[in-house]
Amino acid sequence: MIHSRRLVRGRSLPTRLSGLSLAATLAASCGGGSSPTGPDSPPTTAPGTSVTAFVFYDENANGIADPLEGIRLPGVTVTIGARTGQTVAGGRAVVANVPSGAQAATVRAESLPPYFVPGAQVAVQVPQAPGTEIAVPASLSIGANRANVYMAFGDSITFGEGSNDGSGYRSYLEADLRSYWGGSASLINEGVSATRSNRGAQRIGASLDRRRPAYTLILYGTNDWNDIECRDERFPCYTIDSLRSMVQEARSIQSNPILGTIIPVNPAYADRDAVARNDWVKRMNDLIRALARTERVAVADIHASYLRQPSLEALYRDFLHPNEQGYALMAQEFLKGITQPLAASAARRAFFFSVGG
Repeated sequence: MIHSRRLVRGRSLPTRLSGLSLAATLAASCGGGSSPTGPDSPPTTAPGTSVTAFVFYDENANGIADPLEGIRLPGVTVTIGARTGQTVAGGRAVVANVPSGAQAATVRAESLPPYFVPGAQVAVQVPQAPGTEIAVPASLSIGANRANVYMAFGDSITFGEGSNDGSGYRSYLEADLRSYWGGSASLINEGVSATRSNRGAQRIGASLDRRRPAYTLILYGTNDWNDIECRDERFPCYTIDSLRSMVQEARSIQSNPILGTIIPVNPAYADRDAVARNDWVKRMNDLIRALARTERVAVADIHASYLRQPSLEALYRDFLHPNEQGYALMAQEFLKGITQPLAASAARRAFFFSVGG
């Protein structure tokens, strides 16, 4: 369930065409230049052949697409010799005009999702045998953690308050990941309502030890507003240090962190000081993005996505918690954070904030 969202004018030129025809006739009658395929033309280089490949998540890093390794990577650049092609849905790519002979296939590291690295090069004999595909590996360092397991870590928004079934963004993201990767994905809930980021920093170690996730999705800071020291001259208080600690804890056990930005509050609640709070959220998110750049962490920029919507109020169940539409939007941003290359994500964020402020 991924939530997703060229005319040619022709005109006849009879005078021009007639002139060209006449020139060609005169050239022929006067013994004009030789034909492009005549004896004076340069030899043509025989074109190569197309090679079909797919990029897979090599969970055990053995270079082989084992039967249970079902994750395929779209949007990745495959190189075979000096030729390239990009994978589409199902992780498949067609690399055109590959010269005959022995070649090597691999992927470009900068096109991979965050934290993935290219696997070993694959030997390719061109042309391929009919009906064959080249399996090109990419691996992900997760240590002793569980492949394709994602831990949602945060407060009541992560817990799913305000959603119809209590799953919040998790059920949407789980479905999105399965559709995108074409394989398994499991979202587990480690959201605790009413907690602040300093409490999150204290408890994340136990959650990581218990869950052993391949990915840790961190969404904390909303409730820090309620602490006066986070709003006065001591801003940003403990929030950024706590988030940095969570990122480093996850990395210490080789769980790959995705850092979410804090969502705004519902501006329809004027009596809740929504304007001042949303200004605070914006300032805090600027620091969260800076933290992500420093730590080279993938970001789910939920805040930016919310601000791009035509109606911010339409995303909420109450003052603070999203409704189904809001949670589905959160899932889309986490999906981007997990699957889009770090460099591309950073460029999009920089563009948005240079234009939108």
